Amino acid sequence: MIGSGLAASLIAILAASALAVGVSLWFIHAAPPSTVTITSGPAGSIFQRIAERYQKVLARSGIRLKILTSQGSLENLTRLNDPRFRVDIGFVQTGLAAGMNVDRLVSLGSIAYEPLLVFYRGAPAVSDLSDLKGRRIAVGPVGSGTRTLALEILKLNGIAPGGTTQLLALDGRAAADALIQGRIDCAFLMGESASPAILRELLHSPGIDLMDFRQADAYTRRFDYLNKLVLPMGVIDFGKNIPSHDIHLIAPTVELVARAGLHPALSDLLIDAARQVNGRATLLQRRGEFPAPLGDEFRISSDALRYYKSGKSFLYSALPFWVASLVDRVLAVFLPILVLLIPSFKILPALYAWRIKYRIYHWYGALLDLERDLHAGATPREALLRRLDTIEEAVNRMKIPVAFADQLYVLRDNIRFVRERIAEAANMGPQAAEAG
Repeated sequence: MIGSGLAASLIAILAASALAVGVSLWFIHAAPPSTVTITSGPAGSIFQRIAERYQKVLARSGIRLKILTSQGSLENLTRLNDPRFRVDIGFVQTGLAAGMNVDRLVSLGSIAYEPLLVFYRGAPAVSDLSDLKGRRIAVGPVGSGTRTLALEILKLNGIAPGGTTQLLALDGRAAADALIQGRIDCAFLMGESASPAILRELLHSPGIDLMDFRQADAYTRRFDYLNKLVLPMGVIDFGKNIPSHDIHLIAPTVELVARAGLHPALSDLLIDAARQVNGRATLLQRRGEFPAPLGDEFRISSDALRYYKSGKSFLYSALPFWVASLVDRVLAVFLPILVLLIPSFKILPALYAWRIKYRIYHWYGALLDLERDLHAGATPREALLRRLDTIEEAVNRMKIPVAFADQLYVLRDNIRFVRERIAEAANMGPQAAEAG
């Protein structure tokens, strides 16, 4: 009994220690990281500026956002999809993931439209992209979403690399300078590679015009990830009436893409940052239009869907981020334990009573075996008495709660009863011999 009790105690100690270690490791693992890495866009681009504004918002919750520059959306997507590259989130324009396995990636929502702006110089006016055949065109650097979209739609208009049209891999600043200086005839620009200052400079530059996509509806029918937008007449400069007429544009949306293992608390923080940064009205979007769970190419994460349906959880709304994170993890550990313990509170008294009764019933079993041997008559009386003494001694050493004292006294009465039966059997032996 002592050996089995010691073994049970050791098992209980080891189990408790393993549980404590497991809970500690889970607590460390479940804590949201203090640093998040985002792959944005070229230095000075709109993508870069958005990332910097996210950085300020996240810093208020104690999260450091590390910004990595890139050539644009395509490089961002490549980085995110490569598990060897240390990056957590990134800006990716829609339309780039065709034929690519993106099962390990999720979207936290679309954060903005990204219009394709086609600037050109000289007369006559460019009304369709096919008018650009034979000209010098900057289509964006390798690794940018601008280049991918530009090459795709130019191909539909009979313009492809290797032909008479020169397709140049210039970034935003280089393309704008080359266009202003007359070294190229046209530049495809998007927010991922061009800064607002570059776009304003081109819109105000004499002799440079912004192409009106007259076939915008057709492009949106051909590519379901494109949207038709209208830049109203005069919206850039009312005094100079820039632009001089409504200009139709085509635009993919920009997704805030993350790896599937992003911590739920960080997901909430990032979407909240996107609401503060991207939720305002602009020339091309209404207030509150973004962020939105559009899910054009990437599945919307379950955490993002929950946020869009019900907002931040109560803890993260009412408490500072790190306090809420701590409380959240404490609840995650102890609520399941409580769920398991509450039924055990009802079971434990029954188990305890069964354990006490089992100790008593064990000696009843020993008494029954002894009585069987007594009736069989094959065991000497002295041996039976020694066994009974052993049983009685063990019973007298038992420590039983007061609630079970009556059963202990009944057991002792039964021991005396068996002792009397042994004595009766001994007395009957000589009488039977005399009668014979």
